[in-house]
Amino acid sequence: MESSVYQVNAFWDDEAVVWVATSEDVPGLATEADTIEALSQKLRDIIPDLLFSDHAIPADYAGAINAVLNQAGLPKAF
Repeated sequence: MESSVYQVNAFWDDEAVVWVATSEDVPGLATEADTIEALSQKLRDIIPDLLFSDHAIPADYAGAINAVLNQAGLPKAF
């Protein structure tokens, strides 16, 4: 199976005070977390589940799933 790289966009939402991640490559991906580290960990769990449920990869797939997190903005505290 050919390896794909999934692009994920993350941005800081000043109003909600969280990092938000979305992706055109991963249907249904929309999640948030208090820190970029927590968001990254959450994405490691969510992305495979979404890809399996959307049949983008087979349920018995055992290879790597590569995602690139494109970060924009910083919390105002920085």
